[in-house]
Amino acid sequence: MRYAHHSVAAAGLVRDGSSGMGRERPREHPYRRIGSSPPIPGRGIRCMAVLLPVRAGSLRVLPNAVAGAVLRLERLVNTSVNGAPQWHLQAEANRTLITLSGDWIAQTGTTPDFPGHGLDGATRGKPLEFSTSGLGRWDTSLISFLWELKRDARLADVTVKADTLPDSARKLLDLLPEIPPDAHALPPHHFAPVAAVGQFTLDTLNEIGCVTEMGVATGQGGLRALMGKGMMRTIDLLSDVRAAGPSALLIVGVVNFLVGAILAFVGAVQLHKFAADIYVASLVGIAMVREMSAVMTAIIMAGRTGGAYAARISTMQGNEEIDALNVFGIPVSSYLILPSVLALVLTMPLLYLYGCLIGMFGGFCVSYIMLNVTPLGYFHETLYAVALSQFVFGFIKSIVFGGFIGLTSCRIGLKAGRSAADVGIAATRAVVVGIVGVIAIDAIFAVIANVMDI
Repeated sequence: MRYAHHSVAAAGLVRDGSSGMGRERPREHPYRRIGSSPPIPGRGIRCMAVLLPVRAGSLRVLPNAVAGAVLRLERLVNTSVNGAPQWHLQAEANRTLITLSGDWIAQTGTTPDFPGHGLDGATRGKPLEFSTSGLGRWDTSLISFLWELKRDARLADVTVKADTLPDSARKLLDLLPEIPPDAHALPPHHFAPVAAVGQFTLDTLNEIGCVTEMGVATGQGGLRALMGKGMMRTIDLLSDVRAAGPSALLIVGVVNFLVGAILAFVGAVQLHKFAADIYVASLVGIAMVREMSAVMTAIIMAGRTGGAYAARISTMQGNEEIDALNVFGIPVSSYLILPSVLALVLTMPLLYLYGCLIGMFGGFCVSYIMLNVTPLGYFHETLYAVALSQFVFGFIKSIVFGGFIGLTSCRIGLKAGRSAADVGIAATRAVVVGIVGVIAIDAIFAVIANVMDI
């Protein structure tokens, strides 16, 4: 760029000859063009016309002001027009200089790519350095450009010196590999049902072993907590108990009430044909105590609390909070899993009893409306049909259901990925595994009850 001379004429002033006093006055146009070289394509805008405003009456400070303004304008011009990202390669005797200028923002869509022949003019055997005095704002588009340049420089046997780059850009560039990984083709998929069944069996057995090991570690943590040596915090246990117990009373009550009412309605339609209306109380009581209350409550807790456990732990996994606990030597089984599992084990039996009572009440409402059964008769028939051993059996099932839901949900959360999508996948998987597992365990309990003649 051509600099203006530090003179009155270069500053855009002319001498007023009419006054005879040697007074300078500005031209009719208050701007003076400094430099007129056209921009050089492909090398950034190095020279261009710049309009410099000049006021009358400032002649005394014009030389210094013009010099400073010209220098600032030169840097501005060399940067870019309207902040457009540009780069320029200049080969020197002892180095190759790349000048970066403008705003390198990917959203603008104007960030250039480094061409494959971009280093053809570089000085061989000399280092490649950067000039970032005109660099404005930047994001990962600049890092991508520098990475491509660095890879091409390695192939061209040119050493890259990134000392003059911004510190954050240099750190990000150091994280990228020198050689990009090769894209491997996916192996062809062959239909192998026997191998698929075998792999599924092995994976299932492995997960059962992991859940069992985690349950043993959680039990040991519970024993240490009873002796006052555990890592479990009481506030975490109380928070999980509140979330799994009192907060679930409404949905557990509504579902069990409807289930009891449905059982009473179905039984009333059939038993009324045989004038056995009173036995609707026996049907509802036995069904709720033995099966429906424990199963329905467990399914609700699997969808409500189990999914929440999996989402919470998978979110911690994505935020690297689990890694932080491991670094500090805090056992995850005692700090995270134990309060969650213990909260479900404590609240599930209580919710089971609550569901039994609400289900029986739902059956009573239907019987009272449809069959004109008296409240006292319904109450006596329920007490006569439902033995205490039935409650014990359902009580044990609810404890097993609670432990199973807690352990499997926490396990699924721990093995989840670290992205936001993995949180939803973990929550969905925990709900599905919880519901299917509850029904499968209930089937096992039904076989055990049949064998034991309970």
